[in-house]
Amino acid sequence: MKRVLILGASGFLGGALYRELCPYYDTYGTYFTNTSYTDNQHFLYFNLETDPVESLIESVKPTCIISALRGNFEAQVNLHKEITTIIARRNIRILFLSSANVFDAFSNFPSYEYDKTLSESVYGRFKIKIENMLLRLPVWQYVIARLPMVFGPKSPRLNELKDFLENHQAYEVFPDLVMNVTCADKFSQQVHYLINRHMSGIYHLGSRDLVHHDEFIRDISEELGHKKPLFKNVYTRNTDRFLAVLPKDNKLPEQLQIEVTDVIKSTILR
Repeated sequence: MKRVLILGASGFLGGALYRELCPYYDTYGTYFTNTSYTDNQHFLYFNLETDPVESLIESVKPTCIISALRGNFEAQVNLHKEITTIIARRNIRILFLSSANVFDAFSNFPSYEYDKTLSESVYGRFKIKIENMLLRLPVWQYVIARLPMVFGPKSPRLNELKDFLENHQAYEVFPDLVMNVTCADKFSQQVHYLINRHMSGIYHLGSRDLVHHDEFIRDISEELGHKKPLFKNVYTRNTDRFLAVLPKDNKLPEQLQIEVTDVIKSTILR
């Protein structure tokens, strides 16, 4: 049986992955601030800024590491540098959760798997640094999974929107932003497939259709029962700008693909 180690399993995305994978694999996860996992023998305390990751890997002996960490960017870069050095001499694969922001300097069109990365944001440049480390490994050893905005019934983005709606505050929307989206449940199934089939390379795990940011947020707000939500329109340019990651070379099977309407249904559970 494959043994999977999820770095950041106590977070929103890491937790969704743990719930999806643990019935099928010998799955372990790390936590940092959430002490509710203290007595769970499959969850290990890990401070990415101070704890040696080699000791963690020696203890768990995973065949696959999933990086779903949050936290200090510089510490994460140093951690992944250490991980790539360790797994380069072992039979361990790594799946890294990256972001559509690695393309945020290109705004005139959607981005595909093997397009050149270039970012104007600190977050995007940080993700690019780690991607470039992994790209030096043999291709069989890594999966780079680029994600757009991720939603779900307990997602931080949905919780933030609910707070604004319930307090009758104006929520910022970007009418000129064209994007794709995904939800935690489908994303977890996609990662499960990639691990099970020993897939490697770069994958774009977003919806196959696009939507304007303000339209998407309005649809979710209406599904939540707010027919006249307060929005603050923020325009960044005079024409549409794209922040969307679409698959072209590495497409998943039809049953694992998702559309914007599916994301809304999965996020708003009646």
